[in-house]
Amino acid sequence: MTQYAAIMLAAGIGVPILAALNAALGKLIGSPTVAAVILFAVAFAASALVMLLGPGTQAMAKLAHTPKHLMLAGVLIAFYVLSITHVAPHFGVGNAVFFVLLGQLISTAAIDHFGLFGAQVTPLTLMRAGGIAVMAVGVAITQLA
Repeated sequence: MTQYAAIMLAAGIGVPILAALNAALGKLIGSPTVAAVILFAVAFAASALVMLLGPGTQAMAKLAHTPKHLMLAGVLIAFYVLSITHVAPHFGVGNAVFFVLLGQLISTAAIDHFGLFGAQVTPLTLMRAGGIAVMAVGVAITQLA
């Protein structure tokens, strides 16, 4: 469990860095869309390399038989990258990521409560809702200071 927490902590640290870097690139070249395409090209190359070095190529054969709605994740990450690359230079990286985190807290609670997309069911108890509210207030305080 510790290794999973460490990996996700690193991913979380990377999100605002990604936002700041891509926003700066988009501003510098004058196109958030081109910056997003560059980001996805680099991400594709890195992912393809990891796939080729591991057992991922065998999984490609199963792709034709998977539900097509699962591909929506690609659309969602494109929306995230395009929106934060455009919004962050005007709204601030901290403000942009604050609302991303707020959205993540809301959608995570719903996904876990209802077991959406095959997720493990974790009911939204009063205690858990209170914890999410405290997290949201804590993140908001970081933007007010």
